[in-house]
Amino acid sequence: MADGSASVEIRRALIRLRRTTGLPVAFGGLVESGRRQMRISELNGTATPALSALAVTSGNGLGGKAVALARPCAVTDYSSSRQISHEYDTAVAAEGLRSVVAVPVVVRRRVRGVLYGALRDARPLGDITLTAAVAAARDVEQALVLREEARDLMAAVRAEPGRAPADGSAWEQVREAHAALRALAPRIADEALRAELLAACGLLTSGVPRSDGVSLAPREVDVLACVAAGATNAVAAERLGVTAETVKGYLRSAMRKLGSRTRGEAVVAARRAGLLP
Repeated sequence: MADGSASVEIRRALIRLRRTTGLPVAFGGLVESGRRQMRISELNGTATPALSALAVTSGNGLGGKAVALARPCAVTDYSSSRQISHEYDTAVAAEGLRSVVAVPVVVRRRVRGVLYGALRDARPLGDITLTAAVAAARDVEQALVLREEARDLMAAVRAEPGRAPADGSAWEQVREAHAALRALAPRIADEALRAELLAACGLLTSGVPRSDGVSLAPREVDVLACVAAGATNAVAAERLGVTAETVKGYLRSAMRKLGSRTRGEAVVAARRAGLLP
């Protein structure tokens, strides 16, 4: 996944962090690929360019400590803290920051970036602020995992587009991939990536004969794709980010349109209509 996409997620998380906590300053950046340093690229609420493009080495300063330990770190007065090294005091002082928290963004056991929140006076940040900072980092982690899963699935799908599987087990793999893509798509904020996911779904059904006269809403197809992969209503709800009652509603609507009495019949009818692989 391109760093540009990850930077967008960092930027969004900083906006949410300031909005939910009232912190005057938030900033962050990505760990550079193949290097033991993080570069601050996203600034929100800063008054100077002092922190812009600052390269923070793993282990150094507050952010470097968060990278090295892969856990949140905080100080009440940055310049006088004995818990961190002080390579970046000049930049931090130029921005007038005192109380600072740094939370790593960890994806698949690798630190991918750091989110900072800061005050311009020396007072404890408090549990509510620390919890919000951690939640913001978790949001970034989830978004990056979703993007990577989506890219992996699309790469697998596009390796042999439109080719019909030779046996039943291969068909099940295709159906599982289709269900996973349909479940991921609505949770992706990036419109271009979401369109790519849906296009990949189209590749998985391109070899399936279609019948005219049957049309389902996208969410109805999403639910049927999950059901076809063996998911219960509860599991489908979790994958799609909706409630179990919402899943039931989409399923009932799809069954009515397909003229089916059971979930299984609906899946079979959807496959005959070329809506599912």
